[in-house]
Amino acid sequence: MDAIERVAKWFETGQKVVVITGAGVSTESGIPDFRSAEGLYSEDTEQGVPMEEVLSASFFNDHPKDFYRIYNEKLLFPDACPNTGHLFLKQLEDKGHEVTVITQNIDGLHQKAGNTRILELHGNASTVITESGSMTSLDEAVRHENELRVKGEWARPAITLYGEALDREVLQKSVQAVSEADILLVMGTSLNVYPAAGLIYDYKGDKSALINREGTPLNTAFSYVFHRPIGEWIEELQRYLIAE
Repeated sequence: MDAIERVAKWFETGQKVVVITGAGVSTESGIPDFRSAEGLYSEDTEQGVPMEEVLSASFFNDHPKDFYRIYNEKLLFPDACPNTGHLFLKQLEDKGHEVTVITQNIDGLHQKAGNTRILELHGNASTVITESGSMTSLDEAVRHENELRVKGEWARPAITLYGEALDREVLQKSVQAVSEADILLVMGTSLNVYPAAGLIYDYKGDKSALINREGTPLNTAFSYVFHRPIGEWIEELQRYLIAE
């Protein structure tokens, strides 16, 4: 029995499935990742500023016009559709598994795929939060060159920028979900960003798999590691699931 068949066997008894996803899940939907050699962080803006700096709280506060131009050009993908990876997680839920998706992505594709338990560690680029704390869709906001307004009130994208803390409630729920999981899948992330990467240490079981094209600093923490495209890996896994 090979490794992927052993993983398929987990789903015969594992009810609670937690999946931590990163940018590699969305690249197959045409959304560029951040940390690869061709990713967004390798780009400089027209002003010569690295993308990682653009996505910081200080840049947002000091250069709102430049931030919103890049936000509109680089962070919003309204036409992107869920791919095999996203749809697989919805299929697991439809089969009766309790699936919790913890994502570092801000593209909203897990919602489009239909999963119901989604914890967005870094927020959602298509959602805005007003100065008074109300959350609403970006479609409800009036976009100006250097700001957003919702019913006249100042608003901003509901994403966590560098220099800002993650939402404490979302992080706590993520820790709890991982600690209670029967199966832990980590898909499409380099596991270089904390505290998201540290969530794997809250897992108490022995059914964990990492699926990522490249190696990570935490490979040894998993029962199985697969350095393959996510869609390809899922297609093979599903052959075993269907056979059962």
